[in-house]
Amino acid sequence: MSAPDELAGSEQPFVQHLMELRDRLVRALIALAVAAVALGIYPGPAQLYDFLAAPLVAHLPKGATLIATSVISPFMVPIKITLMTAFLIALPVILYQLWAFVAPGLYNHEKKLVVPLVVSSTLLFFVGVAFCYFFVFGQVFAFIQSFAPKSITAAPDIEAYLSFVLTMFLAFGLAFEVPIVVVVLARMGIVSIEKFKAFRGYFIVLAFIIAAVVTPPDVVSQLALAIPMCVLYEVGLWAAQLFIRHTKAPEENVETDEAKDAATDVAAPADSAKPADSS
Repeated sequence: MSAPDELAGSEQPFVQHLMELRDRLVRALIALAVAAVALGIYPGPAQLYDFLAAPLVAHLPKGATLIATSVISPFMVPIKITLMTAFLIALPVILYQLWAFVAPGLYNHEKKLVVPLVVSSTLLFFVGVAFCYFFVFGQVFAFIQSFAPKSITAAPDIEAYLSFVLTMFLAFGLAFEVPIVVVVLARMGIVSIEKFKAFRGYFIVLAFIIAAVVTPPDVVSQLALAIPMCVLYEVGLWAAQLFIRHTKAPEENVETDEAKDAATDVAAPADSAKPADSS
């Protein structure tokens, strides 16, 4: 006898779905606007850019500063940073609105699958960005300045620096998502755990190739990206095994039990066919 459908009676008209989606988007935009206004008041766009530029300024020659080669750059660049910071602050609210919209259409075992992935992927992205800012930038800028000739005064452009920072943040944020990719592929049955383990050596080479492509041409930043990717790959293998064990669908558990029962039934006649020991 099949179990009752968990989603029975939860269907909604299409127009009602659109209205709910509109409401969720409005709430997400309100959260983004509130975060942007709060950041505009304190600490302010200029202070946010100073904080972002601090790792580079700390390694510039004494008296050197960043420059703006465009007339509107001193205004637009801090505004962009404020909006991007506001998005990161409002991201939990945005993800919650997305989750609240799709959750009614998911089974219980699917909810167990989605919630940990959304939370962990968000946290890992933030950890990757923080690792890049607090550790990698200081090492990279010190390494680069050590090669600068004494006859050159470094004065980077603020827009070029913003582009560099965003590229590095995105690279490290996505690199720290390696465990999530491993877990998802393994849980969906696309790639087995055994194949991931066999691919370990190739992934190490791939990690160093990716690091060489997306980071500046210095050894420090390449190692700082490649080594965490390799470590996180191993973390993903461990997490995938644990995750698969705790997020099985009910029918998967039933099939497993039926397979065990069938194996027991096959073994039973074989045992009964053995001659009884004579005393």
